[in-house]
Amino acid sequence: MKITPNRILLVGLCGAALTCQANAQDADVSRIAGWIALDAPTGHEHLATQAILDNFSGWERDHYGNLAKLVGSGPQRRVVACALDAFSYAVSQITDDGYLRLHRIGGGSRHPLWDQAHEGQHLRILTRSGPLVGVSAIANGHFAAQHRNETAIITQDDLWLDVGAESSDAVAAMGIGLLDPVIRNLPAWFYADEVAGPRAGARTGCAALMAAAEAGISGPDYSTKYVLSVQQVFGWVGLAASLVGDARVDDLIVLAPGAAEFRNAVVTELGARIDTILRDQNPTGISSRSPNGVRLLTPRVSNADALMERVELAAANQLLQALVSAIDSSAAMPDWIEAPAQTEVLNGVLSRWGSAQNVNRLIDIERQLDDLAERSAVPGHEGPIRNLVYDAMPDWAREIAQVDDIGNLWVEFGPVSQATVFVAHMDEVGYEIETIEASGLVNLRRLGGAVATAWEGQPALMQLDPFINIESQPEAPELRGVFLNRADPQQKQPDSVQAWFGMNSEQLAALGVRIGMGITGYKEGHRLGPYRYASRSLDDRVGSTSLLLALQRIDPAGLPNRVIFAWSVREEGGLNGAAELASKLHMRTRRVYSIDTFVTSDTPLESPHFAYAPLGDGPVLRSIENASMATPYELDRNRRIAAEAVIDAQYGLTQGGTDGTTFTIYGVPNAGLSWPGRYSHSPAEIADLRDIEGLIDLIQAMAEAPLEP
Repeated sequence: MKITPNRILLVGLCGAALTCQANAQDADVSRIAGWIALDAPTGHEHLATQAILDNFSGWERDHYGNLAKLVGSGPQRRVVACALDAFSYAVSQITDDGYLRLHRIGGGSRHPLWDQAHEGQHLRILTRSGPLVGVSAIANGHFAAQHRNETAIITQDDLWLDVGAESSDAVAAMGIGLLDPVIRNLPAWFYADEVAGPRAGARTGCAALMAAAEAGISGPDYSTKYVLSVQQVFGWVGLAASLVGDARVDDLIVLAPGAAEFRNAVVTELGARIDTILRDQNPTGISSRSPNGVRLLTPRVSNADALMERVELAAANQLLQALVSAIDSSAAMPDWIEAPAQTEVLNGVLSRWGSAQNVNRLIDIERQLDDLAERSAVPGHEGPIRNLVYDAMPDWAREIAQVDDIGNLWVEFGPVSQATVFVAHMDEVGYEIETIEASGLVNLRRLGGAVATAWEGQPALMQLDPFINIESQPEAPELRGVFLNRADPQQKQPDSVQAWFGMNSEQLAALGVRIGMGITGYKEGHRLGPYRYASRSLDDRVGSTSLLLALQRIDPAGLPNRVIFAWSVREEGGLNGAAELASKLHMRTRRVYSIDTFVTSDTPLESPHFAYAPLGDGPVLRSIENASMATPYELDRNRRIAAEAVIDAQYGLTQGGTDGTTFTIYGVPNAGLSWPGRYSHSPAEIADLRDIEGLIDLIQAMAEAPLEP
């Protein structure tokens, strides 16, 4: 099972010391968020209902899959129902080269950015043997020029799911089949006094239903049947099927999906009005089963039908109170209750590793990547990564490590001579706070080439680190929120990106929030298939990891020449840290190697006419880029060293620039030592662990090679 490292997450209103005390509000939003996070795609609601059956007594599942519980024994019959199912996709095709194509189950969300919110993200494939994670393809951020004319908003027909397979047979070996449901891979998301997530309003309704049912609320004259209904997206057919078994229904209460305004009304004319209120989906059979009409309770939400639909705790409490009052006006308001845990094994089964003899080494690489890739560190806020790198150095390297005023970290070792410099960068693309409005709306400035469409409408994390140098805290606290999305987009790219953290400007200021703080999104690293690894910020956490693991293997006493291993800051958007290093080191530098991504066209969305370096075929000698190139004699030398070390290395041309470029203005030759990376500058970046293993060996070989020729 994938284990996410512990972090300091501020979810309520906290003091200036940046610590939180659990309170009733935090507990309530946490509990509601748990119901939003349940896996229950349409037609596969058993994934949630089985967990409910296992954890709560008195519930029964009917032949259609609905869960029902009868409370009370009065002569009149009441039914209270919510919609449990989540908008989802099904695997509609498995291509020969191992990609999955997707199609919606039912009509799904009406939000115009729903499909686009699933491009370049981590998705869950709910296979018969358990959930797996894949990433949906997105155009490489470094290839923006090739995609500048693509202005249409993404639809379901544009989605390609990359599961780390190289063939349809490999997909089958992973247990993935046609029609398997696919949903966005998200944790329970809550912050301040809000919850957010797919179908948050509908699931808040189910949380309210469960609270009332488990409290035994029925009313003295009623027997009340609580129904967690399935397949609402097909027109409330699950609810209709549940009502078939009831000879008479005197009172029907439907907790409808969320809308912009709270609604508590009895609808007796079920024609066109019910079509509108229940999302144009007429609940078959409801009119004849409920002679007194239907009481509709609709929670107030923000961004209805968006991926991160939002519900304030006050709106959730309003819904729960209205439900309780409609059932029994004398009943006390019950507590929100915890959602059940769903048992899963997520991508972590050892048997899914390939058959290579170096599996243990690949596992070690993955563990180190987990440590680095899952931390946030936008330009100027690299403290958490710097501290992790320093702590993982061998003892001898920590004793001689140096840090400059802007936060670059380096180790210089070996006999005195001209030096070979290796440099990887610690920062990642993201955003920083540009302005904060009085309402608390945060306007953002992009840092580096972040692909804006992959951040819009997603979970957000603010890095509460006010420092921009070595004084940064070992683990910067993070504040949860959401990136907002457009309600009526006219084109694919947003003109601006904003974030919301559930607080006004004064409350944010009390937490220490300031202009210039970094904001990224929620992320986890996941292994895909036998050898692939996916996480946002693999550019350049793979480089930082490779440099660190190569350092651990090198014996400084056995080197023929001087070597410098450096981890730079502020690479994205300016190469600023490397420029500072170059000004200090160029006089004694013979050559420099940038340890950075080779952005490959080995994706289903790119043309292979350039930058084609297949994942799994080995590390890459990055030879030509936008602002620099390895001169032919340096490239020949690098290829010879790789061959003598028996390292299968690729070489080629790609777009972008690297830290080593800052050394070239001083006459220092620059070449890139890289790995092929897909979907650059997005949350869906992928690398192959075998390529990273080869890159570590390549760095070691270059460090141990004679300085000349």
